[in-house]
Amino acid sequence: MNSGISSRTRNLIVAASLLALFLGALDALIMSAAMPTIVADLGAIHLYSWVYSTYFLARAVSLPIFGKLADLYQNKTLFLISTALFLLASVAAGCSPNMPFLIAARIFQGIGAGGNFALVYIILSDVSAPEKRGKMLSLASSIWGISSVLGPSLGGFIVSYFSWRWIFFINVPIGLLSLAGIAFFLVELRPQKSEIHLDLAGAFLLLVGVVAFLMVFMTGGSHFPWLSPEIIAFALVSLAAVFGFYLTEKRARDPILDFRFFRLKGFRIGNFAPFLSSFAIFSLFAYAPMFMQGGLGMNPMEVGAGMLTLSLGWSASALVLGQVIHRMQKRTSARIGSLFLLSGCGLTLFFSQTTTMTECIVSFTLVGIGMGLVTLSTLLVVQESLDISDLGVATSSNQFARTLGGAVGIGISGGFVTRALTYELDPGSRTGVLAGLPEEILESLKQNIETLFQPEVQSMLPAPARQALGEAVANGVSSVFWIVFLVSLLCVWLCFLIPKSGRGQDTRPRD
Repeated sequence: MNSGISSRTRNLIVAASLLALFLGALDALIMSAAMPTIVADLGAIHLYSWVYSTYFLARAVSLPIFGKLADLYQNKTLFLISTALFLLASVAAGCSPNMPFLIAARIFQGIGAGGNFALVYIILSDVSAPEKRGKMLSLASSIWGISSVLGPSLGGFIVSYFSWRWIFFINVPIGLLSLAGIAFFLVELRPQKSEIHLDLAGAFLLLVGVVAFLMVFMTGGSHFPWLSPEIIAFALVSLAAVFGFYLTEKRARDPILDFRFFRLKGFRIGNFAPFLSSFAIFSLFAYAPMFMQGGLGMNPMEVGAGMLTLSLGWSASALVLGQVIHRMQKRTSARIGSLFLLSGCGLTLFFSQTTTMTECIVSFTLVGIGMGLVTLSTLLVVQESLDISDLGVATSSNQFARTLGGAVGIGISGGFVTRALTYELDPGSRTGVLAGLPEEILESLKQNIETLFQPEVQSMLPAPARQALGEAVANGVSSVFWIVFLVSLLCVWLCFLIPKSGRGQDTRPRD
C-alpha cells in the first residue's frame, strides 16, 4: 500500500503529522500552569472550568466526523484545514480581551485539535505496512509523554518570563512547520470512495447527542445537582438525539457510523475496552493529585512528579509494544495491559494518609503501562476488524471511545469528590472550622472543586480549614479509587474476550 513513496518522504510525512499531534497534546497540558494568571488578567473566575470543558467538548465531537470525512475526502485537504483552524484559533485565543472570547476561541481550537488527532493516526496507518503499523502508531504515544514533561514546565516558564498569551502564540511557528510538511509531502495512498454522500443529518444528531451526553457528566454534581431539571434535560436530549442518529444511520447511503460494524466482535470490544481504561486513567489524572496534595500533604512539585509516571508509563509501554507487536497476538498484549491496569488500580485501594511517594509512583506506573498496552492493542484490533476503505472510521471510533471514557470517568468521579466536600462547604452542615469564611469563597470552592489546592486559593483558608478540607478530599478521592478499580476489572474481562485476529472474521458485514 505504501510502496509509492520513498523512506525520506515517509519520514517527513510522519514528522509533520507528529508535530500537529504535539500541538494539540501540548495545548491540553500547558494550560494548567497558565490558567491562574489568565483568570487574574481577564477575570470571570466562574468561567474557569469552561476554558477546559469547551475545548474538550469540541475535540470529542469533531473526532468521529473527521474520521468519516477521511474516508471520503483527501487527507491532505482535511489536515490542512484542521491545522489552519487550530492556528487561527490559537492566535485569537492569544489576543483574547475577555474570558468569553477566550472560551469561543478554545471551541475552534478543539475542533482543529480533534481533526488533527483523528487524521494523525489515520495518516500514520496509511504510510505504514500492516505488519509495521503498531510500531508507527506507538510513535504517537511517545508524543504524549514528551508533552507531559514539557507542557507544565513550559507553561510556567512562559507565564513567568513573558506573557500568558504566548502559550497560544507559540503554536504558530510549530504549526506552520507542520502545515508545510503536510502540504509538500503528503500523498494519498488509500483510495477514497468514488461516490460521496454526506450524512449531514447524522453529523448534526451526533453533535447534539455527544454534547448533551458530555454535559451531563461535566456539569452534574458541580454546576447542577445530579437529579436537577437541567441534568435530566441534558440526558433526555442526548437519548433522543442518539436514537435519532441510530434511525438516520440505518437509512443513510454513506453513514457516519455503520451500526453493522458493532456486529463484529473485534470492533465492538476493541472500542469498549479503551473506553473503560480511559475512564480509569483519566479519573486518576484528575483526582489523584487532590489526594496527594490534600490528603498526603505533598507539594506541587512532588504531585507533578508522581503524576508524570502515569504519562511516562503510558508512552514507554506503547513504544516498547510497537517494537514487538508483530511477534505476538494483539489480544495477548491487551490482556497483559489490562492486568497491569488492574494491579495499579488495585494498589490505590490501600492508599491512606500514611501512603508514601514511592507507593504512589509504583501504582501510577503500573496504571500507565497498562493504559499504553491496552490502547495500542485495541486500536490495531479495531483497524483490522474493518476493511481498509473504512480505516478512518475504525481509527476515529477508537479515539472517540477513549475521549468519551475519559469525560464520563472525570464526571462521575468528580460527583463523588464533590459530594464528599458538600458536607464541609454547606452552611447547614459545617463543623465550625469553615464558619468564619466569607460566603463568596465557599461558593467559589463549591463551583471549582478542582482549584481547591491551588496556592492562591489555599492562602485564603486558615490552617484548621485546610486540614478539614484535606481530610474531606482524601475521603472523597478514596471512593474514586474504588470506582476505577471496578472499571479496570471490567476492562480485564473485555480484553479476555477479544477474538484472534484474522481476515476471515474481520471483513465488513454485509446485508
